[in-house]
Amino acid sequence: MNQSFQRLPEVKKDTGLSRSAIYQRIAEGTFPKQINLGGRAVAWLESDIQNWIEQRLAASRG
Repeated sequence: MNQSFQRLPEVKKDTGLSRSAIYQRIAEGTFPKQINLGGRAVAWLESDIQNWIEQRLAASRG
């Protein structure tokens, strides 16, 4: 499976969440954790973000 990383601006755009909302949900355990790329750089797996979005859609549609 081909995996790609998404940096914070892409995650914000795809989810519609702010930076603070993303990190709050990570702390609550309701959002995928970021991956440390080294130094201060972090990213998320695109598939993790897409799965999270699909779960939110499924939950909202019952």
